[in-house]
Amino acid sequence: MNKNRLKHLAIIMDGNGRWAEKHGYKRTKGHERGAEVTREITVFCANHPTIETVTHYAFSTENWKRPKLEVEYLMKLLDRYLKKELKTYQEENIRFMAIGDISAFSRKLQERISLTTELTKENTRLIQILALNYGGRDEIVRAANRVIEGGGKITEESLGAALDTPYQDIDLLVRTSGEQRLSNYLLWQLSYSEFAFTPTLWPDFTTDELASIIGDFEKRKRRFGGV
Repeated sequence: MNKNRLKHLAIIMDGNGRWAEKHGYKRTKGHERGAEVTREITVFCANHPTIETVTHYAFSTENWKRPKLEVEYLMKLLDRYLKKELKTYQEENIRFMAIGDISAFSRKLQERISLTTELTKENTRLIQILALNYGGRDEIVRAANRVIEGGGKITEESLGAALDTPYQDIDLLVRTSGEQRLSNYLLWQLSYSEFAFTPTLWPDFTTDELASIIGDFEKRKRRFGGV
């Protein structure tokens, strides 16, 4: 039996806050550890023989509803993460990209995102995408408006091409923390994806567990609506 080839992996990184509360830490500590795990998983993907793209759900359009101080901390953490990880991106030949509506972020953070994107655009081993101020419904609405503003007709092809990640179908979605829902994530791209849900909180998620999940994915029979 031929193994499924995992090219595009999407991850909902869930459980940072619960991990912190479980260990008696402030929620910010969970986000800090979660950022470290994001780096570990990204480097693993860069060295995996088939993975070409990994897309992390980093900040959703709904996350603005969180306490103001937590949101402010997450913005600072993202800026520090991108500044620190630039070295990793270059050493591991990783291209950084962002999807979502980043216009809501501060000018400083927008500049950091743009700079990191520009400095890594020639890297070829892996594309790491961070979904930032991202919502699947919002992406589809913005894509439809792009097509209309360009004078085009709404079709599956034109809408797909106007998405933040045009024609980037997802092979496998992994969600940590035991929750089993999409949370408005990549609704278009997940149409025929395989799903894997794990009770492990994101700060405890390891490359070994991911390797096990990928091994299971490779054995699945994908029908894409057929038999």
